[in-house]
Amino acid sequence: MKNKINHKIAVLGLGILMSVGIVSCEDYLEKAPLGQLTSENFFKDANQATQAVNAIYSHLRSFNVHVFSYIGVTDIASDDADKGSVPGDAGFLQDINDFTFDANNSAVNGIWSGYFQGIFRANQVILNVPEIEMDEELKTRLVGEARFLRAYFYFFLVRTYGDLPLIETPLNPDEYQQSRVSKETIYAFIEEDLAFAAANLPEKSEYPASELGRATAGAAKSFLAKVHLFQNEFQEAYDMAQKVIASGEYELYPDYEGIFRREGEHSSESIFEVSTVALEAGGGGSQFNEVQGIRGNPNNGWGFNGPSDDLMAAYEENDPRLAATIINEGDTLPSGEIVMPDPNMGENARFSRKAWLPERPPSGFGNSGANIRLFRYADLLLIAAEAANEIGNPSQALEYINMVRERARQGNADILPDVTTTDQADLRMAIYQERRVELAMEQHRYFDLVRQGRAQEVFAELGITWTPGKHEVYPVPQSEIDISGGSITQNPGY
Repeated sequence: MKNKINHKIAVLGLGILMSVGIVSCEDYLEKAPLGQLTSENFFKDANQATQAVNAIYSHLRSFNVHVFSYIGVTDIASDDADKGSVPGDAGFLQDINDFTFDANNSAVNGIWSGYFQGIFRANQVILNVPEIEMDEELKTRLVGEARFLRAYFYFFLVRTYGDLPLIETPLNPDEYQQSRVSKETIYAFIEEDLAFAAANLPEKSEYPASELGRATAGAAKSFLAKVHLFQNEFQEAYDMAQKVIASGEYELYPDYEGIFRREGEHSSESIFEVSTVALEAGGGGSQFNEVQGIRGNPNNGWGFNGPSDDLMAAYEENDPRLAATIINEGDTLPSGEIVMPDPNMGENARFSRKAWLPERPPSGFGNSGANIRLFRYADLLLIAAEAANEIGNPSQALEYINMVRERARQGNADILPDVTTTDQADLRMAIYQERRVELAMEQHRYFDLVRQGRAQEVFAELGITWTPGKHEVYPVPQSEIDISGGSITQNPGY
């Protein structure tokens, strides 16, 4: 499903990059506004306010936010995926895969710069839009969207780096050197933004079809549930997830693989996803699919982020989600083409079916118009299941995990039997396993392993040294430490 907001984001959002003084990737703190329009003379009316918010959404499609570095620090770092592509191509991602990276790693640098650029855009809106004379309801909604997106950026950053600079407003020149504050302070800040968004945004059903893709109250509550889960605040996570479930705004999409095809975009299961559109002139798409696309025949991508042997072995017998998640050599695609990977990729080359596209978009594959799924209702149900189990409510936990398994069966009663154990430890592991196979190749696994306290054990079984006290987070980019003049410190062990 495509909609008008995609076009607005692509045309209006990208058109004001310079207008609101977006910084370059080299230094999110030091660059001055560029172009004739600046934040001082841009924010004059409701149209410009909307354009500025659309510019935040457009940034979700950028290379340093949801493309190369993103799949590196999430999937490739995990036991779900290998680097993929051919040996020697993007060696910095192999370093991520092997946990031999340092503070100069390109993925580590890309995430820092990309996500702080998003925070800068959000801060411009949050500072300037309240001063505009315009419809108050629209004003509040736009600020709520900006605060939701700022929380989203910070939530990814705090899981990636731990302690962070807390940038609440666009900085003056004498404020460029910022120190890191504790991750607990960052989490509290995220919760404040999400609470504001939850209280002031419409529900998904209250948006017209032309506006689907914007942040909603349900998305804010869902992320709040996840933020609490990552802090082991299980009662709070459960309570917030219950609000989303009780809202009736979401339900599991009946066809698991269909979630990741055109018909699944903004479906009943979609809580939040990045909207894209493949315009003839370009500028509205993303390279998310391209970097993971099949390298070989048919040749429609770079071949990175290859599903691992370990992930292949993780599925129960006849689980339909395996074929819906992984493309193997020799598979026949719906187009009739037989997959023949580039022989230089080596044995067992695989590709993510969730990132596969049946067609090349106009203006080249980098202009992919496929949406990027960030938060599905299945994820929310499994958060509710995990939280319920941890607070001593196994019956509720079983209800939610089995809802996910029932959909995965696709009507075949002979596979994926219901989970029945009420032993807390056993049920915990069943939920962890369900999260893995349900959400595989959707950029959740590595952060899950860290928060679950299982990373060292899991990676040791793969012959990879994962060091406690170090690898829970990535290093702060060395360039940022150098630029800060010592204000920003490095994480332990790097």
